[in-house]
Order: sequence, then structure tokens, then C-alpha cells
Amino acid sequence: MNIVIFGPPGAGKGTQSKFIVEKYKLHQLSTGDLLRNEIKNKTALGSKISTIMSSGELVSDDIVGNLIEKFVSNNTFKNKIIFDGYPRTIIQAKNLDNLLFKYDQKIDIVLKLSVSLETVKQRILERQSQEKRADDNEEIAIKRYKTYESSSKSVISYYKQRKLLKVINGEAPIEEINIEISGLIEAIKG
Repeated sequence: MNIVIFGPPGAGKGTQSKFIVEKYKLHQLSTGDLLRNEIKNKTALGSKISTIMSSGELVSDDIVGNLIEKFVSNNTFKNKIIFDGYPRTIIQAKNLDNLLFKYDQKIDIVLKLSVSLETVKQRILERQSQEKRADDNEEIAIKRYKTYESSSKSVISYYKQRKLLKVINGEAPIEEINIEISGLIEAIKG
């Protein structure tokens, strides 16, 4: 089973992904983590990514696509992936479909955590005080939320047309979200 989880930065994608990973023995593919690992490892690519992320812009499809293919092509993860924060655009969604097809896989369900900008700002500020992430501040949070909202409309519509999209109230308590997600996953597992 391969799952995509959507939501703006601060929506709780990482928290819910960890829950799904543990419960269903999946592997989390977080583009944010892949990108931050490049930065942490001080690679040339990491330096370029750091500049892009610090400005609040999204990293290019080529960079992200190459990092994702390394993950998807590994048989350890075959049909056991939760895509956290990817795809964000229609181009990325189609690239992901092609990539998964290349490795004899597909997306089984798409979960969208729906949250308001006010909730995201509050969560980002809380996360900043705990995790000290350089990309966590209110100005960047607002910019990234607006970028996410405008860029994800077409990809959300794409998955809705394919009858894969399930929208979840991302402002509910974490445990309630866990229960709702479990019910949706169990329903497609059969």
C-alpha cells in the first residue's frame, strides 16, 4: 500500500505519517526530511536547497524527483510508502505516477489534512520553540501556506478525479485524526 498525505507546512503531516508508519509498517518518505538531510550533510545540493528553503520558495521538481526515485527504486520500500509532502503540483503527481509505474507500484489513497492559516501559524511558532528549525517563522509560514494553497489546487483536483482523495479535519485532536485515518486505510485494505 502506498499513501500520499497532504497539507500545508504545520498541518500535522509528519505526526500523522509517523502514526501510519508504526501502525501499518510503512516507510515514510518526507521530502522535507530528504531535503534537510542534504543540508545537514553539507552537500553542494544541500547548500542550494538551503538557499531556496530559507527564501520560502519550493525546491524544483528535478531535485525532488531525483531524491524520490532513489527511495522508490529500493525494493525494501516497495508498496510500503507514505509520501509526506509530495507531490505538491500536478507535474509532480504525474511524475510520481510514472515513477511508481516504472517500479510496478501505484498510489492507493490520498489523505488531505485541512487546516486554517491561523492554526498553521500557531503550530509553526510552537514547533519553532521546540525543534529550532531555521525554516520555521511566521513570515515564512504564511508564505509557504499561501504557496501550498495555490500550487496544490490542481493536484488535489487530480486525485479527487481519480477517486483517491479523502479530506480530513486537520484541526481535530491528534487521536481523532488517527482514528479517522485508520478507518479510511482499513476500508481500502478490505
